[in-house]
Amino acid sequence: MKVIIAEKPDQGAKLAAPFQMKRHKEYIEILPHALFPKGAYVTWAIGHLCELKQPEEYKAEWKRWSMNALPMIPDSFQFKVTRAKAKQYNVVKELLKRPEVSEIIIAGDAGREGELIVRTIIQLSGARKPMKRLWISSLTEKAVKEGFEKLLDEKKTKPIYHEALSRACADWLVGMNASRAYTLLLRQKGIEDVFSTGRVQTPTLALIVKREKEIENFKSEPFWEILATFNMDGKVYKGKWHKDGETRLNEEAMAQKIMQFCKGKEAAIDSIEKERKEFQPPFLFNLSSLQATANKMFKFSPQKTLEIAQKLYVKGIISYPRSDSSYVTREEAAMFPEILQKISQLDEFKSYFPLPFPSIINNKRYVNEKKVTDHYAIIPTEQVTDPAKMSAEEQKIYTLIVQRLIAAHYDKAIFDYTTIHTLVEGRATFLSKGKEQIQEGWRKVIYGGKKEKDQESEEDEQDLPSLQESEKGIVQEAEVKAGKTQPPKRYTEGQLITLMKTAGKHLEDGELIKVLNQTEGLGTEATRAGIIGVLKDRKYIDVKKNQVFATNKGKVLIESIGTSILASPEMTAKWEQRLHEIGEGKASPTEFMEQAKKLSTKLIEDATAQSATWSFDGFDLSEFKKQKGGKKGKTTGTKVGKCKKCEGDVVDKGTFYGCANYSATKCDFTISKKILGKTISQANMKKLFKDGKTDLIKGFKKGEKTFDAKLEWAEDKIKFLFNDK
Repeated sequence: MKVIIAEKPDQGAKLAAPFQMKRHKEYIEILPHALFPKGAYVTWAIGHLCELKQPEEYKAEWKRWSMNALPMIPDSFQFKVTRAKAKQYNVVKELLKRPEVSEIIIAGDAGREGELIVRTIIQLSGARKPMKRLWISSLTEKAVKEGFEKLLDEKKTKPIYHEALSRACADWLVGMNASRAYTLLLRQKGIEDVFSTGRVQTPTLALIVKREKEIENFKSEPFWEILATFNMDGKVYKGKWHKDGETRLNEEAMAQKIMQFCKGKEAAIDSIEKERKEFQPPFLFNLSSLQATANKMFKFSPQKTLEIAQKLYVKGIISYPRSDSSYVTREEAAMFPEILQKISQLDEFKSYFPLPFPSIINNKRYVNEKKVTDHYAIIPTEQVTDPAKMSAEEQKIYTLIVQRLIAAHYDKAIFDYTTIHTLVEGRATFLSKGKEQIQEGWRKVIYGGKKEKDQESEEDEQDLPSLQESEKGIVQEAEVKAGKTQPPKRYTEGQLITLMKTAGKHLEDGELIKVLNQTEGLGTEATRAGIIGVLKDRKYIDVKKNQVFATNKGKVLIESIGTSILASPEMTAKWEQRLHEIGEGKASPTEFMEQAKKLSTKLIEDATAQSATWSFDGFDLSEFKKQKGGKKGKTTGTKVGKCKKCEGDVVDKGTFYGCANYSATKCDFTISKKILGKTISQANMKKLFKDGKTDLIKGFKKGEKTFDAKLEWAEDKIKFLFNDK
């Protein structure tokens, strides 16, 4: 028999679905089949069943936070079973040890993390049996069967395990050491809090704080513009005054003078410029572009988009969502006509058919074997599903993915852009811009006929009448419009994903920019949403109405880090390049880890040296000061229950309830104290932890609606309970 280890329970169920089976509580037994002559056991992790040990589990003296203990560099890194998931680990271990089991199939997500999760379990269990690798990009029955028919030799994917392991261990070194160093050094300055740092999270935070400072330091300046309405023998259009391309004046008096000069005067068209622009259909989605688009259109957070896409993937109706590629191979492209034929039968998409191009198999904009690495672009599978039968959120994401595929089979969109230069009395020059759609093309699918602005559009575009050079008329109206210069806009969460992906443009070193662009910026497709989540959890950023704000805590940390390499994308650029080479089997994990150890030492030395010059003048540090009794801020420290993650104490921390083990183990279990406008009392929180639900709480408010409910802890999260249902 064989043991198949999936990454999650629902994924395991999908892998067993094409076969006759017998369900057990923590695993599924596949009955004998041509692919499994003696049958197979399908079991699963629940995400990370194993985790790297905490510092004190290597050396007892590392439990106490002290600068003298830094750097903490284990002789060799070790994993342990996550306490809350020990039961499932024991199930997997017991199956692996069964005498009838002769082979193990690694069936985690087809990527680095899936490889690390499953191989770590196998390694920790002590199982020493032959292994194969299931590598598939969708969970349809067809894809699952084909995957089991074409299992890979485990040696083929072992390099990406070394890549993931090296990343995890190196991140432990930087995170554990730098976090303690900055926390302890800031404590010496009277700043009492825990400051978490990380190889990816800190450079990302630095970019957000940089924008925050640009906004804070921005000084708005007034300006004035002159707008005119021209009438050329009944043909009316608008224009804006300019001189040498500049439309804004710093003095109102001058603007009024020009406006008065132009009123009622003769105007003539000096020149007309026409430029035709063609816009190719958008690329197919990778995860970053899907997250950015969903955030722009629906205000979905990147994490929410990933979670919805993951659900659609597990249901078998889209391909693997954590893909970094926007391309497909000829094999996938050959399946598109069949998929699109099914899509054409759905009411939601009927109006887009028939397609201008029935196949894109020879279109290199989408079909490029060389640009498909671990996975191809996110596409709908042959298991086409009517969006009307999905939840509202799933419907939105699925429709985006389907529309991108349809749009790829459409022609380019074509616009004519017209610029008219109008002269008033031969002296004052006005600019008028217009756009005319010549061919709608793919925009019919993406925008559905709406006048959606694209990246080339201008605010001042208008529908222009048919005009000729040298035509004459008059200035029908003229006015002065006052305005103020605007600060840079805050990033949205979707833009933050794009910012992380394109962080290379924030470097000055050309070679490093090239490296960071090759490695897709800060983080990976799979981790960026999580990094943003970490920044929120650590209270470094706030997200209000989809706008990202750097908090006081985030600004204090970045101020202290200063010019350290820890806050620069430079370190990530070099690391990601080497990690990528490890994944390709071209670089040594051992040599990489030696460099990571040296870097950890240097970061501590740099922080210690810089701390002597730290000054936080201008910062409000009151939230970091200890109050009487040794408590900081509004933290009460009152215990309300046992942590659902690590069994530690959950205590009142002022604005939220959180695990008391955070400082020691980085356990990030938290529950907000305010939910839908209601503050959850300590008494109710104690009841929630003890009995699984609170008393009835009155006055929750969502939008315009107010309702009463109990809170219940179920499926690892808080849910509302109405009438005990």
